[in-house]
Amino acid sequence: MAVTFNDLGSAAGLKKLDEYLLTRSYISGYQASKDDITVYAALSGAPSSSYVNVSRWYKHIDALLRISGVSEEGCGVTVEGFAPAEAVATPPVADSKAAAAEDDDDDDVDLFGEETEEEKKAAEERAAAVKASGKKKESGKSSVLLDIKPWDDETDMKKLEEAVRSVQMEGLLWGASKLVPVGYGIKKLQIMMTIVDDLVSVDTLIEEHLTVEPINEYVQSCDIVAFNKI
Repeated sequence: MAVTFNDLGSAAGLKKLDEYLLTRSYISGYQASKDDITVYAALSGAPSSSYVNVSRWYKHIDALLRISGVSEEGCGVTVEGFAPAEAVATPPVADSKAAAAEDDDDDDVDLFGEETEEEKKAAEERAAAVKASGKKKESGKSSVLLDIKPWDDETDMKKLEEAVRSVQMEGLLWGASKLVPVGYGIKKLQIMMTIVDDLVSVDTLIEEHLTVEPINEYVQSCDIVAFNKI
């Protein structure tokens, strides 16, 4: 279902967007899409921190564009007075294949006869380095939504979220979050994260970091709600 926003350059427009994002991590769905890019581009810059939800969302989308880009289509969004972008920004990737081809061409040139063992070994090492570099750059990324439940209604949810975000590792980027009522006064934390598939295992993250000491003082359980390739 398409969403429409009016005059995001005004306080009234930002207030409406802030209220809209109060219970949402993204403009539509459970992962970043072209709908988020359209609204992001319609804003003249980072919103005031007084618009808590818009500010949180803006920082997350800004980070995604710099790290992994956004490719999901979305459901459609209209910002009056603003034409949506036709292309989605993605971070530049170096052309390692061209570099590999140049190295291969150099290796094939034999100006003084047969290659020595040292030259062959050096060529193999260069080729292996280029191949490894190419694999690292082509490593995929995923957007993951987690449900994190506390022990009871007396659990400090602010400290719970701080404990979760304290888990840092290469290839892991925490994103937007919100508290969702479960019942009997208990709320669970829903939090997005972007991971580099070759560097971060979600199962390992949950079993060895999010549900062990000292974080299990606040966290009872952690479940994967959505897992999407970027």
